[in-house]
Amino acid sequence: MIESLITSKTRIKLLVKFFSNARNRGYLRGLAEEFGESTNSVRIELNRLSNAGLLNWKTEGKTKSYQANENHPLYLDIKNIVRKYLGFDTLIDQVVQGLGSVDKAIISGDYAEGKDTGTIELTIIAEKINEDYLKFLINKTEEKINRKLKVKILETEPEGGLPGLLVYEQSSDDL
Repeated sequence: MIESLITSKTRIKLLVKFFSNARNRGYLRGLAEEFGESTNSVRIELNRLSNAGLLNWKTEGKTKSYQANENHPLYLDIKNIVRKYLGFDTLIDQVVQGLGSVDKAIISGDYAEGKDTGTIELTIIAEKINEDYLKFLINKTEEKINRKLKVKILETEPEGGLPGLLVYEQSSDDL
């Protein structure tokens, strides 16, 4: 889908890295290594995205560290496109909201770090879940988003919270 709009695979990887989770940061050599790309191709795309104002950078010692510019007028639009590309919208619609009494859903691991590796790790905080129905929803969602789901259920959130990307939180309006 996104590949027909953006022909640079390196640019897609950078958008996924920085716009799937606003806290994600990266620097040239680390990104090149992570993506299995040359530093030159990553540098070109980092410069293009920075010049367009989509990425901010700051110098840390001798290296530049990059991060999504949350103040850019297109930030939310690009974030939503990336989340649709990764299947987060379908994941929330079908699995999380389909289960009913979910308090929170948190993506951890590679996808929280902006790495599209093929397996999404999802932790659901909920008291009573029908596990057979959950398995059905997982299978249905995996087919739709072309990624594997590894789901962990917790009745309560550990003290101090869980690391990762919060993708759903039940509001007091939902109660």
